[in-house]
Amino acid sequence: MRNLFQFLWRNQFFTLFIILEIVSVLLLSNSFSYQRTLKFNFVNDFSGSIFSSYSGITNYFGLQQENDKLVVENARLRSLVPLATENIDSLSVHPDSLYTYIPAMVVSSTVSNPNNLIMVNKGEKDGVEKEMGAISSMGIVGIVIGVSEHYSVIMSMLHQNMKISGRIKSNYQLINVVWDQTDYLLGTIIDIPSQIQLQPGDSIVTSGNSLIFPKDLLIGVVTSHERNTGGLLSTAILEFSTDFNSLRHVYLIKNQMAAEQDSLLIKISE
Repeated sequence: MRNLFQFLWRNQFFTLFIILEIVSVLLLSNSFSYQRTLKFNFVNDFSGSIFSSYSGITNYFGLQQENDKLVVENARLRSLVPLATENIDSLSVHPDSLYTYIPAMVVSSTVSNPNNLIMVNKGEKDGVEKEMGAISSMGIVGIVIGVSEHYSVIMSMLHQNMKISGRIKSNYQLINVVWDQTDYLLGTIIDIPSQIQLQPGDSIVTSGNSLIFPKDLLIGVVTSHERNTGGLLSTAILEFSTDFNSLRHVYLIKNQMAAEQDSLLIKISE
């Protein structure tokens, strides 16, 4: 404080000039309505700009929270979506209560290894178990292979040991889908019946034959198919519906009746 007084004393004439200028401006602005209006508008514009910038920043950082809320809501809605119209004896449509969906955020993932894995921030405490399916808002992602208290690891479609049972949506012919191990965007459709000719844009969906995934979840679309003229099963190239390189949120699928279904299958096979 003493140094400040010494500085002001050494520069007393300059300090006096600044004080007089401030007083003059205040008197002038209070004497004329135009200057008062100008001062008010300046402060108003300046403060409005500050608040607008602050609002923009807070809204930006609030997007993640809003996105998380939307993901949770989507999971809830997926559990409430009724079954598509089925050719069953009953005319009523029943909710698909067989599956529930747990939203999760991707913690880490890879796309360039022979065996790519995805870690998400939900684990045992959230009800996650091994062999639960994982999907994105765009389509199928993979299968849970490891679970800890707070985290889970998913074997993604980009894994050399991954093989998904699917169907050609247009004719419901059974096929299988694997990864071609060269491009994270592309997979390979195998076991295509010899009489089938796939067209670019044909959708490939889950078959529903496993206890992991519901039927008719999108796996991808056909990009090319060379039909085998030798009467053997052929293959085709598929573009995955999920972009694994930009994946941020997934839904883990819990089959509520998986234990009972599996137990029945074991009894029958014995």
